[in-house]
Amino acid sequence: MTLDRKPVATPGQVRWARRRVLWALGSAGLVSACATRPPSGSDVLSGRLAVQVAATASAAARQISSGFELRGGTQAGELDLLSPLGTVVARARWRPGTVEVASSEGTRRFASLSELARQTVGESIPLEALADWLRARPWSGASHAATDTGFEQAGWRVDVSRASEGFIVVRREAPEPAVTLRARLDTPVAKPFVPFIGPGGGLR
Repeated sequence: MTLDRKPVATPGQVRWARRRVLWALGSAGLVSACATRPPSGSDVLSGRLAVQVAATASAAARQISSGFELRGGTQAGELDLLSPLGTVVARARWRPGTVEVASSEGTRRFASLSELARQTVGESIPLEALADWLRARPWSGASHAATDTGFEQAGWRVDVSRASEGFIVVRREAPEPAVTLRARLDTPVAKPFVPFIGPGGGLR
């Protein structure tokens, strides 16, 4: 009698599996910190967020997705990551200098949102800009340039052409691998960013 051998995961598959666990504990940018809960008057964003990382010569394509509810903004906020049934699987809070993710597995702390992105997705994603981008507006922490579908900022192209329908797409083409974030909001953005058309039809 012979026994079937189980396939052995490659080091790259193991690393990505760990990142998927970290995402479930509190990613996608998405974050947390020892901060007080944002005021109840803060506008709340909810919906579903998916992060896609394109394949390269040395790594396969991968994708992570989760339901979310986001309160607050760049300086201080709170993010709940939701299961398909709508239960909270992780809660993230953040304020300047402090980022923390809490779940049933315990609490993880990060020095910054950038560190959290590297640990969860394995790529440098400007999570500090996400609260503004999901509201279909440029982040105040960096300059931006208008495009025909929205704007470019920090090396990312933010498409807000369907924000009034609840869809926002953020892409980075270079450096490799290409990364795409897709958000489907439960409540469409009422006043998305509108590029200014200057004299002669040029974007401003």
